[in-house]
Amino acid sequence: MTVNVIFVGALKEKFFAEAVAEYEKRLLAYCKVNNIIIKDERLSDKPSAAEISAALEKEGERILAALPARSYKIALCVEGKQLKSEDFAALFDNVATNGYGEISFIIGGSFGLSEKVKAACDKRLSVSLMTFPHRMMRVILLEQVYRAYNILGGGKYHK
Repeated sequence: MTVNVIFVGALKEKFFAEAVAEYEKRLLAYCKVNNIIIKDERLSDKPSAAEISAALEKEGERILAALPARSYKIALCVEGKQLKSEDFAALFDNVATNGYGEISFIIGGSFGLSEKVKAACDKRLSVSLMTFPHRMMRVILLEQVYRAYNILGGGKYHK
């Protein structure tokens, strides 16, 4: 299976980049990981609601253009469903069983995702009721993807 991680904005912090690289290395045993970086829109220091909405729409257009058409698409968003790690692993199994060769996760910028992007997805997923920096979400997501494959493979990583 191919796992696509589509995210808004590049990683600037070295420690996040190193953590992402570590989980990508671990995932080589299970899947191929594609990172698709979407350029983020520049906003003023105190953006208005209209400015934020316009930025989300522009980023959303770029995300939709980059989404692989035949992948199972999951938007990471606060209103999404929360899953236990075992259920997240089962999701991967179900996606593969239903004939998908790719699964795509979409991580928005600091203001989230446009409604058009969310509507284009097969599922909405929330990892927590807490708020995390969107750059950290790449690390959290890849760790959970690694954990899911380890669960499915009967590994010892998940206790």
